[in-house]
Amino acid sequence: MKIRYALPALAAAAVLTLTGCVTNTEGPERESTDTSGITVDEAAAALVPADIKESGVLIIGTDASYPPNEYKDSEGNIVGWGVDLMDAVSARLGLEPQWEESGFDTIIPSIQGGKMNIGSSSFTDNAERQKTVDFVNFYEAGVLWAAPIGKEIDPNDACGHKVAVQAGTFQHTDELPAKSAECEAAGKPAIEIMPFEGQAEATNAVVLGQAEAFSADSPVTLDAINAQKDKIAASGEAFDVAPYGYALPKDTELTQAVQAALQSLMDDGTYLEILTKAGVEDGAIDEATINAGS
Repeated sequence: MKIRYALPALAAAAVLTLTGCVTNTEGPERESTDTSGITVDEAAAALVPADIKESGVLIIGTDASYPPNEYKDSEGNIVGWGVDLMDAVSARLGLEPQWEESGFDTIIPSIQGGKMNIGSSSFTDNAERQKTVDFVNFYEAGVLWAAPIGKEIDPNDACGHKVAVQAGTFQHTDELPAKSAECEAAGKPAIEIMPFEGQAEATNAVVLGQAEAFSADSPVTLDAINAQKDKIAASGEAFDVAPYGYALPKDTELTQAVQAALQSLMDDGTYLEILTKAGVEDGAIDEATINAGS
């Protein structure tokens, strides 16, 4: 399986919006994990840079529009299994998590500029992004398409079709442009790529018939299908497995601290408990790696 990808910045593009869109909280109840009882790992906490340790706060950037990973509940709280896991990492480090909601494309620049300590927003680790940030890897996922029931579209032959994506994701900036270019090189019509501000809007575009399919990370697509099971279904199988990572400034001791805290959660079973409650344990990994993406 695979989860969301991110880029340091978005190319200029019109982002489509819809009225009457489904919300981030529409659909099934999603079980969260109580991380309030998690204790500090002294060895990991000792690696935290002095200025962050003194503040006692870890400033975390996220785009809360990608259920079930990061989204807002009915009361406007930022929730999701990705949030639960990052809260647990913060607790292991003896730090209070301070979540900062931000546009998906602005998180990495904010980390580079020192406005945020870390990005936790379903980032896919790859070599290009490693030029600007480091990643601590915590999950593996794949891309999965969805389409209206009975109207499956082959992700490998989508020439001429309208495909929705969340703006700024790998699907928007890499996957679909590459596939569309292949279509044109073969003399076929290009894919009409339809970027939306949030995943809920991209999903709704398919439900309403404005788009013929959408592409997203597999846990996100499966969650959307579960919420709209009478309208949409998976279109093909998941593909392009790659690691998720927490984005951090290059060459900071905080990277080693986060890696140590995450590994501690893996070793004592807390990590798998969080993923299992969310139903996304298929993408679990055994080792917290750094810059494992290619």
